Amino acid sequence: MKHQARKRFGQHFLSDVSVLDAIVELIDPRPGQALVEIGPGLGALTWPLRERCGTLTVIELDRDLATRLRAQGGLKVIEADVLAVDFAALARELGQPLRLVGNLPYNISTPILFHLLDHAARVVDQHFMLQKEVAQRMAAAPGGKDYGRLSVMLQWRYCIDTVLEVPPQAFEPPPKVDSAVVRMQPLPLAAQQAPQLLRELVTVAFSQRRKLLRHTLGRWLDERGFGGDFELQRRAEEVPVAQYVALAEQLAAAP
Repeated sequence: MKHQARKRFGQHFLSDVSVLDAIVELIDPRPGQALVEIGPGLGALTWPLRERCGTLTVIELDRDLATRLRAQGGLKVIEADVLAVDFAALARELGQPLRLVGNLPYNISTPILFHLLDHAARVVDQHFMLQKEVAQRMAAAPGGKDYGRLSVMLQWRYCIDTVLEVPPQAFEPPPKVDSAVVRMQPLPLAAQQAPQLLRELVTVAFSQRRKLLRHTLGRWLDERGFGGDFELQRRAEEVPVAQYVALAEQLAAAP
């Protein structure tokens, strides 16, 4: 059954067999694991994964593709917007932490990554195909132009590695950008960490990248009566992840 890729869903279907084989080997699925694929599309990765793990849950927004996957059988198909899926509830339903995989739609990959942050405690690992530029931002070090809010929030919660680079011709239709597969492994969450405060202060810090932090984060801290020590005579991209986390912890502990 032919399927026309839909631009509004950001559909680019992986078709290179050698790349597919490499991704499956990197994921190394095992029988009994709670493997969940986001955006299975035409199933190029779906069926090799299912063959290795025995069972597979897929999340597909496109009604036609979801119908097609159900008709082929052997899958748990969730027809939904991934941004509306409660992955913690899905982990409880499947009885164990999740292994998430997928070729994420490039037009909403960042919102998906932020959505999954809230469920990291119920995840073993994540292997995602992403635009190469996004992968670089995710793993960027302080001081560079790629280092930003996405870098801080993801590096706070995950160990991130780019494990495979993929050219446009590996897809049908080919995207206009290079791609990369990223492995994300959740890090332990210390009891004193304050995720909501961290999210808020990092958003404020990067709201005006060209300004010194005293003009943005400094005002935000003054409004909260912060009396601690934090160097504000620098820009947001110069502050390491650990220092943002430590500031959030100080704010959470303050009276």
